[in-house]
Amino acid sequence: MVPQDYPRVIIEAIKPQIDCGRFPIKRVVGEKVVVTADIYKEGHDVLAAVVKYRPVGAAEWQEAPMRFVDNDRWQGEFTVTQLGRYEYTIEGYAERYLSWVDEITKKNLPGANLTSELLEGVAVLRRSLPLAQGADQARLAEIIAQLEAAIQAGDQAYAIELGTSSLTRSLMLKYPDRSEGYEHRPYLQVVVTRPKARFAAWYEFFPRSQGTVPGKHGTLQDSIRRLPDIKAMGFDVVYLPPIHPIGRTFRKGKNNSLVAEPDDVGSPWAIGNENGGHDALEPQLGTWEDWDQFVAACRELDIEVALDYVMNCSPDHPYVREHPDWFYHRPDGTIKYAENPPKKYQDVYPLNFATEDREGLWNEMLRLVLFWVEKGVTTFRVDNPHTKPVAFWEWLIAEVHRRHPEVIFLSEAFTRPKMMKMLAKAGFTQSYTYFTWRNSKDELTDYLTELTATEMKEYFTGNFFANTPDILPTILQIGGRPAFIMRAVLAATLSSVWGIYSGFELCENEPIPGKEEYLNSEKYEIKVRDWNAPGNIKPIIARLNQIRRENPALQGYDNLRFFPVENPNVIGYYKMTPDRANIVVVVVNLDPFHRQHSFIYLPLEDFGIRPDELFQVHDLLHDERYLWRGPKNYVDLIPDVKQAHVFLIRRWTHYESGFDYFA
Repeated sequence: MVPQDYPRVIIEAIKPQIDCGRFPIKRVVGEKVVVTADIYKEGHDVLAAVVKYRPVGAAEWQEAPMRFVDNDRWQGEFTVTQLGRYEYTIEGYAERYLSWVDEITKKNLPGANLTSELLEGVAVLRRSLPLAQGADQARLAEIIAQLEAAIQAGDQAYAIELGTSSLTRSLMLKYPDRSEGYEHRPYLQVVVTRPKARFAAWYEFFPRSQGTVPGKHGTLQDSIRRLPDIKAMGFDVVYLPPIHPIGRTFRKGKNNSLVAEPDDVGSPWAIGNENGGHDALEPQLGTWEDWDQFVAACRELDIEVALDYVMNCSPDHPYVREHPDWFYHRPDGTIKYAENPPKKYQDVYPLNFATEDREGLWNEMLRLVLFWVEKGVTTFRVDNPHTKPVAFWEWLIAEVHRRHPEVIFLSEAFTRPKMMKMLAKAGFTQSYTYFTWRNSKDELTDYLTELTATEMKEYFTGNFFANTPDILPTILQIGGRPAFIMRAVLAATLSSVWGIYSGFELCENEPIPGKEEYLNSEKYEIKVRDWNAPGNIKPIIARLNQIRRENPALQGYDNLRFFPVENPNVIGYYKMTPDRANIVVVVVNLDPFHRQHSFIYLPLEDFGIRPDELFQVHDLLHDERYLWRGPKNYVDLIPDVKQAHVFLIRRWTHYESGFDYFA
């Protein structure tokens, strides 16, 4: 059968889109979405195209024009201005008026009779007449009348001049005939989140360790007293491990021992006892009034609260009694505890998301998130999401965002790359990464290029934690204070979202021999620290966060670029705003043991600086200023003295009486 209806315009290879539109891309409020596509059709018609976009549920489309790039590639862009989901598509169409202008211009040779072509032009204008509005319609009608009169009078020159005039062109471009156009379907989507999703500094701490008396359980009131110190270091998100009642059955002792002493506090990840479950507070931390005061104190300091969302249940959790079918059972009827061979977690029962009462379980998990949102939590760090169905996360996050599009979800999935990517596609706002184990220049360059310069940048935002309660990287164990400085600089400047677990600022690095785990781990005991102990790097961390706040280039995620550095132990990269108003160059000594020096080669052309031009270099970390000329320059980096440079690059303004003046 001969097709009766088919698209005259072909639209293909649209970018950005994830898995042929199966998943949305991600942006934050105020960001642009740059859309490209191949657009073409048979014949020689002049084409036009627009990007169409709207919040999901809106009736009317907004449009932005697309421009021809080359080889049938077109580009357009729009800006997202509100939280939630947008949908977008492309409409391409034959531009009949411009095609007619092109044709009649080419045929307008001495002696040519163009009456037929002029009548065709009238027909083109008439098709747009009903589309015009108000005074524009009257103007277009007058042009058509004048054009017909000129044709009838045989004034071909005037008719061509009138039909191709700037007024006629402007009206026809405003009201084009799109009857031979094509709108791409299905529509693509973009999830729009808050800027905090893309630019933030996280600080993780255990409220029970914020006291000052060794062995005494800390409280939320103690945590309130800690907040000014955390704020002074420049952190704007505080992340709390589980703060719920801790199970007693098979409670873990110090250093993860299987037998707990009477005064052992257990692991916060073994949730639930006679005092409640996931919607209850550990009584030793305080009351709901204390919690409200803690949230209020955070807000007063412009700090957001992130909470660990953990689906573990201790054997004492109310769910075990009320919903035993929500758990995995052995053939003998007993409930299975969690295992990650060779590790065993006898104090934890995992939930079975394939239970026959899936609706009950899934809805309860949603209720818990909404409960804590009402309690002032704006971000959830989700524990081990890769051990739950991806479909569950896609559903839960969408349901939460339907009510609270401002909520941020961080995926704690140190697992296979494809699963980490899938969780991000399914809805997670941020993701933990392999940064923790990337140390060499090649490793960092390859990994960061994948994160920020491939399709991953459209849906995956890496939160660069330098350490966690579970992970004490080898480089921190052996590299001492210089390694802590080096990893802080890398985390804070490679990604726009970074974080530390408390104790990092004190350079705590005593491991369990042969493992990447802390000895005397805070996961199983209360720790009391001197937060101003000698050797701490709090001033450096505070300076890094201040530099980030003051330099918009460092607030971008996918604007990272590397440049050549001769020494393999030194890495160099830069971030720059699109208008080049803010250019930050970072050079880091990756060797915490030895002094390293090298020539670096700056991409001055990218910066808009001529090769022979003098330019200003301000080391923001050490407050030192230089004047450089040319791309090749020298750096000398000394562990624990000058582990890194964070340079602000600016064009030279003037130089007077031995003093330099910076723009």
